[in-house]
Amino acid sequence: MLGIVPAAGRGSRIQPLGFSKELLPVGSRIDGQTERPCAVSEYLVRRMVQAGVDKICFIIGSGKSDILEYYAAGYGEAAALFVVQPQPVGLCDAIFRAAPLVAPDEVVLVGLPDTIWFPEDGFCHLPDDQLSFLLFPVDSPEFFDAVVTDDDERVIEIQVKRQDAATNWVWGAFKMPGHILHRLAALWRERDGRDEYIGTLINAYLAGGGVAYGVKAGSAYVDVGTFNGYRTALRLLENGVPSAHHQPATIMPGAHSHVPVVPGEGA
Repeated sequence: MLGIVPAAGRGSRIQPLGFSKELLPVGSRIDGQTERPCAVSEYLVRRMVQAGVDKICFIIGSGKSDILEYYAAGYGEAAALFVVQPQPVGLCDAIFRAAPLVAPDEVVLVGLPDTIWFPEDGFCHLPDDQLSFLLFPVDSPEFFDAVVTDDDERVIEIQVKRQDAATNWVWGAFKMPGHILHRLAALWRERDGRDEYIGTLINAYLAGGGVAYGVKAGSAYVDVGTFNGYRTALRLLENGVPSAHHQPATIMPGAHSHVPVVPGEGA
């Protein structure tokens, strides 16, 4: 099982930093008996490892050697692989640079390394044999890729940053078998690589007879790529997140964020 972590972006919304945005300290973790800062990307990597990945492929830019140094020894039981994206020209380009490393029958997980989301076992709610998106409720879907589904969880359309989004459920991560990743990569090349966002490519995939599912299992989602998002993430980690018996939390994008206070969980 392979996890793909696209980490080649410049992080212009939260610059200047003296390091890659994916290594921005957010909260802390216990390492043996020692508490140490936790890089924001570790939250995604930890969720991938928990889901069973044994290899994590970081897509990095040519100037982001600090990510290589940080994860060179792997993470937990997972080995680390590194692929260079020479120019940050979009998520599709980044993801498909890992395609040569993926076997057709291998399960592939994809997430964004500057986000923090719950539940931690979110990837485990997605099937291994289908293209499926982990969906989260947000207050402002126009800042995200809103995923419209039918009653059977089949994706009808992904609305990319549309002001008139028909749903407040957006994707935060996704999962698929390797042969579907290769099929998407081939479609992207057939379309001359013009799809910057995965949502527009998925719409073309659906129009050609492809099938995808959207699973509404997410409870909280924060984009840490802005200063407000960073503060929101700190409050979320401090206050706790809704448990299964609470209604899903609605987390807005970093520029317009709040964290719900859940009674009995850090309130």
